[in-house]
Amino acid sequence: MTDLLYSEEEEALRAAVRDLLADHCDAPGVIARAESDAPHDRAAWKALTDGMGLAGLLVPEAQGGQGATHREAAVVLEELGRAVAPVPYLTSAVVATEALLDCEADDLLAELASGRTIGALAVGLHTAPGAAFPSVRLENGALHGELTGIADAAVADVLLVPADDGGLYAVDRDAVTITPQTSFDLTRPLATVALDGAPGRRLGDAEPAVRRALRTGAGLLASEQLGVADWALTETVRYLKERKQFNRPVGGFQALKHRLAQLWLEVVNLRAAARNAADALANDDEDLDVAVAVAQAYAAPVAVHAAEEALQLHAGIGMTWEHPIHLYLKRAKADSIAYGTAGAHREALAELVDLRAP
Repeated sequence: MTDLLYSEEEEALRAAVRDLLADHCDAPGVIARAESDAPHDRAAWKALTDGMGLAGLLVPEAQGGQGATHREAAVVLEELGRAVAPVPYLTSAVVATEALLDCEADDLLAELASGRTIGALAVGLHTAPGAAFPSVRLENGALHGELTGIADAAVADVLLVPADDGGLYAVDRDAVTITPQTSFDLTRPLATVALDGAPGRRLGDAEPAVRRALRTGAGLLASEQLGVADWALTETVRYLKERKQFNRPVGGFQALKHRLAQLWLEVVNLRAAARNAADALANDDEDLDVAVAVAQAYAAPVAVHAAEEALQLHAGIGMTWEHPIHLYLKRAKADSIAYGTAGAHREALAELVDLRAP
């Protein structure tokens, strides 16, 4: 049986990423960026990629990457979730990279692995693995159409666009029109991508590449949601130990102890589900689809519950814009519909294990 505990190397990676994010993604800085027209943190992205080479974790060494596994990528995403870091790691280093791995696009893979090129899969963030996804028209060798809900499109250098001929095309950012959409999560902006005769280079077949990318995105998103939930629990416990009422710590009241104990159990279970999904992805397990569906069916409600409890138990200060809790709640809410809702994953799980409703 696979050991789901963190290895020494994974713990060392966690410590290094956490230290880096403490320097680049402190709460006041992230809040300030969320208010600006440029929410992405280029400095943090450069430090993660140039400094640590994390953009290429999933890319084999022969193709310019680090040759690591999804377990290491999951650790990075946990820490990015804890910091609600406004960087396109999930969309570029995971989802777009997985699509390119399926297409064996070595030249573009090497560029994404370096971090100097950012990629985005032009499929709506809400799309679940296995679900139908829109495509654009291919006419006379050029691409025409509009795609909505594309995460991190505004910062991408290259877009991976599915077309109606069944192909997946690489399209340069300058060849399309990107219009920002209102996004609930201010740290992961969405956009509409319009193509009007845009040239593209065919990379491979769209369906298997998109399916693989979305499945990996859903599986590793659970690790990001774990990071969000773990931060919410840790910070709430810390605050309730310091905050006093009637000359005693608020955390000493039994009713609040019960709520925190329940939340701790949920977060521990989420960690197990997220680690199982990451390990299944790393080993291409025969029950991979089940592991991903279980992780996403459980992760979304736990992350949202943890953020909601943090908001309520921080009382008045939690309602202020200056406190970062609102960023975590928005990330948790947005993640709850990313790559399929919990309900969609429960339905998929029922099909996989043949426990469909009568």
